[in-house]
Amino acid sequence: MLYYEKKFTREGFDAVIGVDEAGRGPLAGPVVAAAVVLGSRVFRSRIDDSKKLTPTQRERAYSEITRNALFAVGISDEKAVDALNIAEAARIAMEQAVNALLKQLNQSRNPCVIVDGNVRLKVPVPSFAIIRGDSLSKSIACASIVAKVTRDRIMLRYDRVFPQYGFSRHKGYPTRQHRMALKRYGPSPIHRRSFYGCG
Repeated sequence: MLYYEKKFTREGFDAVIGVDEAGRGPLAGPVVAAAVVLGSRVFRSRIDDSKKLTPTQRERAYSEITRNALFAVGISDEKAVDALNIAEAARIAMEQAVNALLKQLNQSRNPCVIVDGNVRLKVPVPSFAIIRGDSLSKSIACASIVAKVTRDRIMLRYDRVFPQYGFSRHKGYPTRQHRMALKRYGPSPIHRRSFYGCG
């Protein structure tokens, strides 16, 4: 999973920033992005696209990544999703994460960004989009894990505020249980009003 990291290192970049997001599909809560720069450490945890890991595997990997790599997070809340659209809100969250991570890097570094999907980021360093990047790049896979675990933890906090929706179980995704709760209680303040069934 280090093909792209090695490719861009050979091209003269000495820091490859992997970027991904979590939370495009839910009816509630934020979209969260993460940016990660790996060091030389070999991870013991399984590193893969976060969707292919169990919650326990994700938590274990998250702990190892955040202890041993540079990372930053960007968040666009449900109001930003409604005001812009989910694609634009996700892009802004990714740019926030990249810009926050760039501040952590030594000024002498020559970084580039690799991002999952076909997103064009407006960031002050070269950026390359990689289709299925979360399955092909370790940096992007790590970013997907950090974004997913961060978002899940946010939704667990919301579950304590709005327990009737069951956010701890579905994290805001459109499950049958979630749709039934929406029908019964109406939308909460963190529901995306622009999404079908939440307005």
